[in-house]
Amino acid sequence: MDSKMYIDKYYMTEVDSFDDSIYCHHAMMREKIITDHKHDKGQFLYTEGGVVFLKTEQKSYFLPARHYIWIPAGIVHSIHPSSPQVIMRNLYFPRFETDPIFFDKVHIYPVNDFLIEFIMFTNRWNGNIFPTEEPKFSIAKTFKLILPEVSKTELPLALPYPKHEKLNEIVAYLEERIDDNVGFKNLANQFDLSERTLARLFQRELNMSFIQYYTILRMLTALKLLLDEKLSVNEVATRVGYSSLPTFSNTFNKIIGVRPSEYIKNKNLLF
Repeated sequence: MDSKMYIDKYYMTEVDSFDDSIYCHHAMMREKIITDHKHDKGQFLYTEGGVVFLKTEQKSYFLPARHYIWIPAGIVHSIHPSSPQVIMRNLYFPRFETDPIFFDKVHIYPVNDFLIEFIMFTNRWNGNIFPTEEPKFSIAKTFKLILPEVSKTELPLALPYPKHEKLNEIVAYLEERIDDNVGFKNLANQFDLSERTLARLFQRELNMSFIQYYTILRMLTALKLLLDEKLSVNEVATRVGYSSLPTFSNTFNKIIGVRPSEYIKNKNLLF
């Protein structure tokens, strides 16, 4: 099945066939990419068995194990799993009058044990759930309603795309030399910019400082290395430019929410 057929069958035609239904779909990806598409319903996406990159027109999101992403209705996005064996658990919801602003933007949040139990409970459902199907519809609707209540620590597992030509070159330079611990002053010199101009470029174009962008870039790279390759925490720290293991561990914990040693230990459980 090619990716276009996959989109037509599961991600466009069936999901949006009925305005008031909640659509449920659990399946192994079997695809390397699901190309750009959008829905008339908001999407809850949780994955097992690997990592997913999700790209919108503005940002690239990194969805690791034991996290979910909320995608509002109308957001054009593509899905890039780490392997075709990734299992996607999707719930698509119509807008309810009581929806808070929480559902108006893309979010990535960790999933606690309670939410995992709820997600696994939905495994028995497939396809449209209509308002007349009680108590199933009320249970599914409750799933959406509890998300703002159990999602309190949003993770910055996303990086904006630079549209500025020079900044695009700078970001590519940083990605290619992720193990070099590139300094701000040296970066400015490399691209023949003053430090003040470079700082303004990051803030104006990406709405974050150089150090914020570079730290998130390094931590997302570290997360991918921990998940995809059999490397020690010390090796991963070196690969993303950290000579101090405690500094790397503390930074990882601040961004991701757990220490890298804990993440490795629990990795198999999370999948």
